[in-house]
Amino acid sequence: MTLTRAQVRTPATLALAGMLLLAACGNSGGSPDSSGLTGEIIISGSSTVEPISSIVAGDFTAANTGVDYSVDGPGTGDGFALLCEGSIDVADASRPIDEEEVALCEEAGVTYIELQIGIDGISVITSPGNTEVTCLSFADLYALTGPESQGVDTWDAANGLADEIGSGDFGEVHTPFPAKPLEITAPGEESGTYDTYVEFVIADLAEERGADEATRPDYQASADDNVIIENIAGSDGSLGWVGFAFADENADSVTSLEVDGGSGCVAPTPETIASGDYPMSRPLFIYVNADEAAARPELAAFVDYYLSDEGIAAVTEADYIALEPDALEATRSAWESR
Repeated sequence: MTLTRAQVRTPATLALAGMLLLAACGNSGGSPDSSGLTGEIIISGSSTVEPISSIVAGDFTAANTGVDYSVDGPGTGDGFALLCEGSIDVADASRPIDEEEVALCEEAGVTYIELQIGIDGISVITSPGNTEVTCLSFADLYALTGPESQGVDTWDAANGLADEIGSGDFGEVHTPFPAKPLEITAPGEESGTYDTYVEFVIADLAEERGADEATRPDYQASADDNVIIENIAGSDGSLGWVGFAFADENADSVTSLEVDGGSGCVAPTPETIASGDYPMSRPLFIYVNADEAAARPELAAFVDYYLSDEGIAAVTEADYIALEPDALEATRSAWESR
């Protein structure tokens, strides 16, 4: 059963998932209420990982009716902040935890277990009406969205900076850009997707040029991927970026561009993302509060289920890329050796 991001948390979908799981338990001789587990599991963080955790949590609680859950997706950074406060059990993350966040957890005495659960790519998107643009390099994207582009309000106004950067390690430039308004909508700074985009596209060039390692500040930032899609679809001069799964789910209303990271233009597909040929591929994680998992059987059982064959199937059900067997085994080993 493939679930869209809009479907993943509806009562009807969760009820159906629960019936399917109950049937599976019945066929194997198990009872959904035999565990006696009770409590509440609180999950927050990445909007990218939220659909995966919602599927897993819905299925798990359908078979363990004494356990409640909540899942939301305010952003990876927000999730780490809540984890380090001890306010949540699991942080969904579309990037690894950074040094400052590690320090926050250490100061608060919160220990955690990092578990990679899948792979995603960042799709650079525009309107289907923007037919003049088919591929953008990191150099192009820096010229359009980077810290030196504040105030650039048409595509062709970025031609000069792109040509100045030139080609090479950051991909061939694709100027001249079209003479049309440039309207950018993308995730804001609270998002792991923003952080990963900066890491891929902005950081190295900004360091080389002595600029801030951040995007231009003058674009419409949104934590809601649906808003990003709506704005991108509604303007022929649009440009933005979201997780591959969400762009793929909305392929009828936005166009995902090929990206040149220095080795030629590559389209985002499950195959190119899994192989690493697409230059904007990234791991997806959950971070589990280790002390809470040790103290609370319902949380440990939930993570056990998340990493089981049945649970981890939610990665592909939500349209993300499954880990290779060796990588999945490494994740399971990290959890089992806690």
